Amino acid sequence: MKPFFLLFFISALFFSSPLSAEEPSDIAAHPACQYCGMYRHKFAHSRMLIEYDDGNTIPTCSIHCAAIDLALKINTAPASIKVGDYNTKELIDAETAIWVLGGDIDGVMSLQGKWAFGSHEAAAAFVAAHGGNIATFDEAMEVTYTHMYNDTKNIRKKRQNKKMKMMEHQNMGQMHDH
Repeated sequence: MKPFFLLFFISALFFSSPLSAEEPSDIAAHPACQYCGMYRHKFAHSRMLIEYDDGNTIPTCSIHCAAIDLALKINTAPASIKVGDYNTKELIDAETAIWVLGGDIDGVMSLQGKWAFGSHEAAAAFVAAHGGNIATFDEAMEVTYTHMYNDTKNIRKKRQNKKMKMMEHQNMGQMHDH
């Protein structure tokens, strides 16, 4: 019986997720985006965390969802806005980050990528490899709001297509059952 428990204990250690020990504290505290429900761990490179002066903290997956929150809370001032550094995935100050708009990598919740970097050198290296333009946080927010309607339409269309494919798959399974 003892070998069984020892094997169980070793298996539990081996198969337990190492992510919990390495998970950034903001993701552990807020695993999903406040607006779209996407898992922020998967989008650690674009996630944002807004802390308001009233003490509320809003976790999002992207600048798209952060912009929604900032628009809805027009009477509450943000005390800090943080974003995941595209390369390191560490939270950095979104307002002082070096942003890259566009390039050949699709954005999160947006057709156009909007990525934050902790250094100008990292942003320039991304532009050299993937294209895009270096921008400020204000410019990134302006583009986010400008594209909001089309990005939202695109998200709805993608979700509708996904739902239709799931229904088709279910229908095919029911046809095979009969």
